[in-house]
Amino acid sequence: MTEHGADLLIRAGAVHTLVPGQAPQRALAVRGDRIAAVSPDPNGLDGLVTARTTVHDLPEATVLPAFDDTHTHLIFAGHSAHDVPVHLARTIPEFLELIRERAARTPEGQWIRTTTNWQELDLAERRMPTAAELDLATDRHPVLVKRGGHNDVVNHYALRLAGITEDTPVPAGGVIGRDAEGRLNGRLIDNAMGLVERLVPAADRSRQVEGLRLASARYAATGIGTVRDCAVSLDDYAVLRAAAGIGALSTRVRVLIAALGLSGAAQVEDLLDAMEPWRYQVDPWLRVWGVKFGLDGGLEAGATEEPYACDHAFSGTLTWEPDALVEAVDAVVRRGWRVGTHAYGDRAVRILLDVYEEVLRRHPGLPSGTLVMEHGGLAGPAQRGRAAALGVPVTIQQPLLHDTAEVEREFWGPERVAALFPARGWLDQGALVTAGSDFPVGRFGAMRSVWGMTTRQTVIGVQGPEHAISFDEAVALHTANAARLLGEADLRGVLTPGRLADLTLWDRDPAGCAPDELRDLLPSHTFLGGTAVHGPGPGR
Repeated sequence: MTEHGADLLIRAGAVHTLVPGQAPQRALAVRGDRIAAVSPDPNGLDGLVTARTTVHDLPEATVLPAFDDTHTHLIFAGHSAHDVPVHLARTIPEFLELIRERAARTPEGQWIRTTTNWQELDLAERRMPTAAELDLATDRHPVLVKRGGHNDVVNHYALRLAGITEDTPVPAGGVIGRDAEGRLNGRLIDNAMGLVERLVPAADRSRQVEGLRLASARYAATGIGTVRDCAVSLDDYAVLRAAAGIGALSTRVRVLIAALGLSGAAQVEDLLDAMEPWRYQVDPWLRVWGVKFGLDGGLEAGATEEPYACDHAFSGTLTWEPDALVEAVDAVVRRGWRVGTHAYGDRAVRILLDVYEEVLRRHPGLPSGTLVMEHGGLAGPAQRGRAAALGVPVTIQQPLLHDTAEVEREFWGPERVAALFPARGWLDQGALVTAGSDFPVGRFGAMRSVWGMTTRQTVIGVQGPEHAISFDEAVALHTANAARLLGEADLRGVLTPGRLADLTLWDRDPAGCAPDELRDLLPSHTFLGGTAVHGPGPGR
């Protein structure tokens, strides 16, 4: 070790390794892409310094592992880097003007897309725009307005291109929106979105790669070193491979190939055939984790046991028939892949556990963590205990609750909003829990998520404080627990010799920050494999 020295040496006020029982260290050395040594003495590794060693002498700084966002949508963030920034609008006229400005410099007939990270309650009118209003921005371009991953609004030009009329059959698990007079209003939800989205041409490859470069750098700037992208198409994955191939990614990416919109095992088998060449990919920056299903809708269509507060005749939407989902999930695990399934409302959680239990019955000995619940929003104590007993991990997203609490209260009422993402209960009942953002519905950021889980703060105030967890627990959900979920606990998640040198530097100790300071705290540096992907110094 002395002969070869270190490529990077960090002396800090505290190096929190997250190794159980280990006191904070004061120095950390990196050789290649791995941690070579740690020491409780800030000068204890000075013998490894050579002429080629980069030294960060930061006696006030804190070092933590780089964070994982275990349920997010980097692909959406990449698109949004070039799309119309409607998330900046505060009124529908402002929203339309942004689209109108883009239309003025876009050739007629070309698609116009918007960013996806906005909420209608952020607009003064507190609603989505309609097809007729989008027509006022442009009737010479098809317009696709996305809100999160479950809702589209399009103009009449786009409806005509898709052949959608008032007589078009509604796809199972979807909604084609209508106004009070029964006319099409441009709204498409869940499985109806594909009617239009299949027509939107992919952007130029270089433009897509540049979007991913910008988006991944923004994640890294918040302390996130690995993202688990939970809705990636086959074409999207090709773009990710191109980006990784030229070193354009500032985060590691673990991909769930989307089976969203599919309705049967035969379609899933075709998807799996296309995935087969990627089974043995070993790139540490990019790899396929498994397949993503969706069982119910999002904020306004999650499947609940009790009717909605705003409509006592409605209890959400299921996007798969349970028996069909069993066969589809079975097809995936028979091929050796893992599964993550969106289940938001408590009825969807119950049905998903039924599905997973049947798959586990068919495949005794299936490794724990093969079947993952994404969100588990309204999971109650019995459901949480059942998931833990089955070995089903859950990914929770406090930033989603923070940013959408007012919207969700309108649909579900205050009691159910307060019960969402019960981190305390999940941990106490022994489940493997990890944390993420669900961007674009929630805002990504390492400490923003930790702040939310420790305070339960939302845009409408604290919700369900009994579900809060400690700072250390929240950090673990993004680090050690996340690495376990991804099957990479031997590589990442703690700072110990032999692990990848994925770490973050903070100018002050996040654990000692006041809540409002913690929410917006950003790292000075993010390193992946010992290379700076954010902060001063050479990067990728």
